[in-house]
Amino acid sequence: MLRSMYAGISGMQGSQTKLDVIGNNIANVNTSGFKKGRVTFQDMMSQTTSGAQGPTDTRGGVNPNQVGLGSKQGTIDNIQTQGFLETTENPLDLAIEGDGMFQVEEGEAQGDGAPYYTRAGNFYLDDEGDIINPDGYYLTGEATVESAAQDGNVTEGDIIRLTIPDEAQSFSIQSNGIVNYVDAEGGTQEAGQIVLANFSNPAGLEKAGNNLFLDSPNAGYNDLVPPETAGTGSLVSGTLEMSNVDLAEEFTEMITAQRAFQANTRIITTSDEILQELVNLKR
Repeated sequence: MLRSMYAGISGMQGSQTKLDVIGNNIANVNTSGFKKGRVTFQDMMSQTTSGAQGPTDTRGGVNPNQVGLGSKQGTIDNIQTQGFLETTENPLDLAIEGDGMFQVEEGEAQGDGAPYYTRAGNFYLDDEGDIINPDGYYLTGEATVESAAQDGNVTEGDIIRLTIPDEAQSFSIQSNGIVNYVDAEGGTQEAGQIVLANFSNPAGLEKAGNNLFLDSPNAGYNDLVPPETAGTGSLVSGTLEMSNVDLAEEFTEMITAQRAFQANTRIITTSDEILQELVNLKR
């Protein structure tokens, strides 16, 4: 009876954790670049009342008798599936169609700050023409042959900040990450190329809030590469990748978690009634 009560408690705790994750998923159904969470569970250690016995010449084998002691949280996974693309017609709204993540960072110069990674591609221009995210972190790019020729301080492949000059008449971003702008004379120039961070296990990234992720020892960071290379996806300008949360699925999971919570409370109630009957035996 006491075992069943503790098993019920562990089931209630697991159901509550699942409801917490589901609630966070539903709250972020309209969050750009959000990746939903998923809870998995494992059974806890079982108490063996009698062990297994192998067959003999005169007797068959006997299976072990074990009583489970409840469940425990196994993992809380970040499901890194593609979210649907919403058209915005804003050239600084970028979606990644495929694998890879944008890298953003802060600091006086490129490379000074700790890098963050994100799938949310709603970028803006600051008063100096730098491409930044909503928190003011600079989008990471690299110098191309043409942009390096314009700026003698960098060479091709150097990590740079992507800047659109004030005198630019217009700009565009290609699917391979090249940032072009039309200068004051009407000529087309390159400001650089957006690069994407490539991870072998993006589910291993740690959420840092504000649509940002941090690298972890299990994320499998490979390198910063241009889009459409080394297995990374292509960029779609004028669109945003929305959350990959499926409301119908979340509501279904919420109902099952609620019923599981109720069933575990019933286990505790029933065990308590049996204990009460035992207490009443001596009356």
